[in-house]
Amino acid sequence: MRSFLFLSIVALSSAKPSRRNEFLHFLADHDFMLQDPPQNTTDIIQPQQTPTPQTTFDDLFFTCPSKCVCQIRVVQCSDAGLKSVPAKIPKDTVMLDLQNNRITEIKETDLKNLRLLYALFLINNQITKIHPKAFQSMKHLKLLHLSWNLLPQIPTHLPKSLVELRIDDNKIKKIQKQAFKGMKFLHVLEMSGNPLDTTGMEPDAFDGLLRLIYVRISQANLTSVPKNLPSKLHELYLDHNKIVSLELEDFRRYKDLRRLDLSYNQIKEIENGSLSFLPKLRQLHLENNEVKHVPADIKELMHLQVLYLHNNNISKIDVDDFCPKESSNKMTFYSGISLFGNPVKHWEIQPASFRCVSGTFGVQFGK
Repeated sequence: MRSFLFLSIVALSSAKPSRRNEFLHFLADHDFMLQDPPQNTTDIIQPQQTPTPQTTFDDLFFTCPSKCVCQIRVVQCSDAGLKSVPAKIPKDTVMLDLQNNRITEIKETDLKNLRLLYALFLINNQITKIHPKAFQSMKHLKLLHLSWNLLPQIPTHLPKSLVELRIDDNKIKKIQKQAFKGMKFLHVLEMSGNPLDTTGMEPDAFDGLLRLIYVRISQANLTSVPKNLPSKLHELYLDHNKIVSLELEDFRRYKDLRRLDLSYNQIKEIENGSLSFLPKLRQLHLENNEVKHVPADIKELMHLQVLYLHNNNISKIDVDDFCPKESSNKMTFYSGISLFGNPVKHWEIQPASFRCVSGTFGVQFGK
């Protein structure tokens, strides 16, 4: 199996350099691809059991689709100039790589027989349409990557077994009502690079996503923090948007957040109390905005370890801006605070302002 990994790397070396090769990324992150293939479907993470298909003569002597490389339940067809999903993909395929092609549509029968599929990569094609029944037979699909296509909306009837969905850089302007209905196993959702604004999210668009802990909506047209995302989020990335202020109600429902990225927005005002609903926050990105003062709630975030405030308009730092009056109340000391690129005169700052920072190089100044 390790020899297969080497061959896969060689075969994929011609992938477009401007796109991350999700196939290699998947191999690197999932050690089970270096082990023997699963003996039955229970070895693949799955919410429901499906019996292993009966072996037929065609399965024993299958022909790998043209322009593809097939070995041990993996079919790799990237960078092959394909205009459609190839026919006669082996039924026991666990991973299918179709990225960097010219596929324009996923038809109803394209993936019909791939009941054991675990990961499907369709990145960087020209897909404008996915048939509502295209994923109907898939009960074990965990990873679906649809980034860099031309989809106008979230595909309907996505597999309920999905754990990770990436649909960055498409043409999505709206998240329709109950777009992710029944997807109670979804953990990771990436929707960056779409022309999506705050008003384009239906109030119940994310209903039912009980286990979603990671959301990225970067490089979109958001003008405010979405208030209808699942409440159990651990990581939320809203960088490179058009958010101008943080209001009191913005984070009230996201009390489990550990990491929040609001960098590269246009934030000028942060209402007092707006960050106080994030008691578990450990990392906060506010760099490259127009913030004039250290947010008043920062000193109340007892677990905050890393704070990015560089490239803002902060001109003054008071002695209690970062730390509670009793340093012993800070549950976790800062490991880093970045303040460079602000018009603050660091020589006028009292050393006690950083009494809850650990390490000699925990604070960064400069231009």
